[in-house]
Amino acid sequence: MSSFITYARYLLGTALLAAPLLGQAQSKATSPAVVQKKSVAPSSAAKRTTAPGAVKKAATATKAPTVAKPQPQPQPVPSSAQQMPAAAPAAATAPAMPAPAVARPAVRPSAPVAMGTAVLTGRISGSTTDSVAVALRENPLDPRERIVRAAIGEKGDFKLVIPVSGSTKADLVYGDDVAPLYLDNGTDIDVRFKGTDMSGTLKFKPNDVPAGFATKLRNRGNLTDEQRHRQQAANANNYLVEADAQFVENDGFQVLPDNIQLYEAPFLSFLEYRRKHELEFLEDHSAKQSFTQDFYNYAHAEIVYSYANDRLTYQDLREQVVNTEGRLKLEPTYYNFLREPGLLNEPNAAQSELYHEFLLNYVHFSVAQEKRQRSDPDFYTASYALASRKLNGPTRAIILGRILQESFRFGHVKQSAAMLDDFRNYDPKNQYYAILQSDFDRHKDFAIGAPAPDFKLPTASGDTVNLHDYAGKLVYLNFWKTTNGLCLRDLAYAQELIRKFEGKNITFINIALDENEQAWRQLVNVKKLPGVHVRVPSGGLRSTLAQNYALQEVPTYMLVGEDGTFLNTKPKRLSSRAAIDEINQSFGKASTYTSAIDFPTTKK
Repeated sequence: MSSFITYARYLLGTALLAAPLLGQAQSKATSPAVVQKKSVAPSSAAKRTTAPGAVKKAATATKAPTVAKPQPQPQPVPSSAQQMPAAAPAAATAPAMPAPAVARPAVRPSAPVAMGTAVLTGRISGSTTDSVAVALRENPLDPRERIVRAAIGEKGDFKLVIPVSGSTKADLVYGDDVAPLYLDNGTDIDVRFKGTDMSGTLKFKPNDVPAGFATKLRNRGNLTDEQRHRQQAANANNYLVEADAQFVENDGFQVLPDNIQLYEAPFLSFLEYRRKHELEFLEDHSAKQSFTQDFYNYAHAEIVYSYANDRLTYQDLREQVVNTEGRLKLEPTYYNFLREPGLLNEPNAAQSELYHEFLLNYVHFSVAQEKRQRSDPDFYTASYALASRKLNGPTRAIILGRILQESFRFGHVKQSAAMLDDFRNYDPKNQYYAILQSDFDRHKDFAIGAPAPDFKLPTASGDTVNLHDYAGKLVYLNFWKTTNGLCLRDLAYAQELIRKFEGKNITFINIALDENEQAWRQLVNVKKLPGVHVRVPSGGLRSTLAQNYALQEVPTYMLVGEDGTFLNTKPKRLSSRAAIDEINQSFGKASTYTSAIDFPTTKK
């Protein structure tokens, strides 16, 4: 529930798609691509979601044991909450999903508002910086954040006025500290915390609501609608802070780093235990306090889909993390929970990013069940078609957009263009198309199937070669410099690799970006380096060729197909043992992509 940068998670697709794994599994740990909770400008994503592609233990203040006894115990459920049943744990072999969020008597729905403002006023004791900010994303497919910042006065006071369109998840940012927020039109709350410990001292209370009313009447009478809504907003944000401390900051309630090592039955028991206590915690608070219906639905969905997402991604994540064992074989009934009615299309979960992550992972899982791998030419078109069939409602366009963004980076450019055109059918209000078009334009020049820029360069022997001279052959491009230690280290592997493919339909072109022509020529000739060796005459990484190939560093490797189009802009390094297998699998792949380009519209 605490915040992580959504864009970072969004970029985690890079790590995920490089390996045949499912998408982000819910956990507190992060990958190098993820910014930790303490971040200058994070966005609104669930902190406890990570990718199987890159696991890194996050430091926390408290450490609870794993499944059996997580340290913080939930508060007892009062009698007023017991009439609102929480999900009871089922058998470890086939736990049932809790029912979708429904209205509770203690929950007061808020009227939908198209556009409005949320107000945060407050005071910081012992401020250590000069400003405080709120960061929020306005579109689930746009990684950019809107930052609203306010100066901190001499006495530590501040005021933030945030434009909002409906209910939204956000982040309160103070220096390197971040805390989750839930805002909507009419939010008007007072924020207090110590400058040296925001997360441990953060408290919210409603502005202009008499304390006696809030305490004695529990918002049930003698309050105006505006006062009641302010109290609900304060209740929601205090709940987020408490839930964050109770569950998110405690390794005992997280999949990583320890619970992922459990075998199937105890892992399911852990998930059930966590879900039970999270639901009890929510119901206890919703009985004692008043939440808006939107917030209750959001908080309930975060619990339901953290369970579903962790269960769905368990097998793949465990295979990667527990590298001393093989892939775990699960009971035939393990994935039966995916058949629960309403799990895929739950309108009350639309605001939950964990719900979005679960749906994307579900699509990947389902396509993998059809014996398709991410490296297959039709993986993304199959994912898009499946999502368009199985999903409905406003969330469908978001998941289709996420699949498109994956395809822009790892799929064939022509397939991506066809799917993007089809996407208009699912975006009648044009909420996402412009963002996706811009994203496509940024990636299309180096996507699979895009033509590799031609060049004409001098060789070490004094001749000149063009890229088009090697049409009909697989071409492995190696951009390097004689002054770079990593490039020199790869030379020995390059020679061995080239010899392994001698006589095969592949050419290795080594493009030097050296300023010193003599040193380059001497190294190539003296060492008798195999392959084609050419040099960019001047400019190095600032040269036109470097710009054409968007080079930022050396060494950089690329694979060009027999048709002269990009096949892989990030192939395995020359020193990687997997490079041989990858190259062998690349022969003829360009034509395979070409034959799979046809993409019929999914919606008539």
